[in-house]
Amino acid sequence: MRYLLLICGHPYPGADDSDVPLDEKTQAWVDEMTARGVRLSGSRLRSAATATTVRHHDGELLVSDGPFAETKEQILGYDLIECADLDKAIEVASKHPVTKFATIEIRPIWPTP
Repeated sequence: MRYLLLICGHPYPGADDSDVPLDEKTQAWVDEMTARGVRLSGSRLRSAATATTVRHHDGELLVSDGPFAETKEQILGYDLIECADLDKAIEVASKHPVTKFATIEIRPIWPTP
C-alpha cells in the first residue's frame, strides 16, 4: 500500500532557499529508504506564503494567494512510500530525522481503479 508522509512543522529560516542542501541525516534517511525500495519520491516544499489556492464558490472560480488556512504549522515537505501495512509505514516514518522537530502525518493513498 502507498502512503503519503506529510512533514508538518514550523517554517525555518532559509526554507525557501533552493540552494540549501538537505541535512546529512535526512539525506541518509532518503538514501536508506530508497535503497530498501520503500521511498518512491519526495521533496521539500516552499513556504505557505508561495501557495495559490483554487476553489469554486457559488459557480465562480476563486483563485487566491497564500495557504487555504492560517496556521502556525505548515506542510514542509512530503515523501511517498510503499509499505506492506501501516505498521511498516510507521517504522519507516519513525526513522525520519525530522521527527525531532516536526510531525509526520501518515496518510494512505486512495487506490485509483
